[in-house]
Amino acid sequence: MRYAAFHQNSMHAITVLEATRKQGKFWESLELLFKYQPSWASHHNPQPHLVFNYLPEVGVDIEQLKKDMQDPEIAKHIQQDAEDMKTLKVRGTPSFFVNGQALEQFGVGYLYSAIEREVKKYYSK
Repeated sequence: MRYAAFHQNSMHAITVLEATRKQGKFWESLELLFKYQPSWASHHNPQPHLVFNYLPEVGVDIEQLKKDMQDPEIAKHIQQDAEDMKTLKVRGTPSFFVNGQALEQFGVGYLYSAIEREVKKYYSK
């Protein structure tokens, strides 16, 4: 999974998520942020600070989270994803790649076919 900061306030959410990783709470936090996305990420009234109200539900220590958000390694990781998106010419989400190749079209059938094709290549060697 890579980050694509296409939307307003997405850098805040990405930084929060990476900081939750330091507490071993990344996946739970990701699920929680999606659950509450309508309230904190409304296009008409975004309130990214509200994520701090929800994260304790999955055991995130908010004070530690805010300290961890300042870690330069998080900014470095996010910057690398941004550079990779430019290289791969990603213009929207979701975007799927299988072994470095973009899907021809979006859809579960196309994803399944791409994976199957790559598995066959591997086993035909």
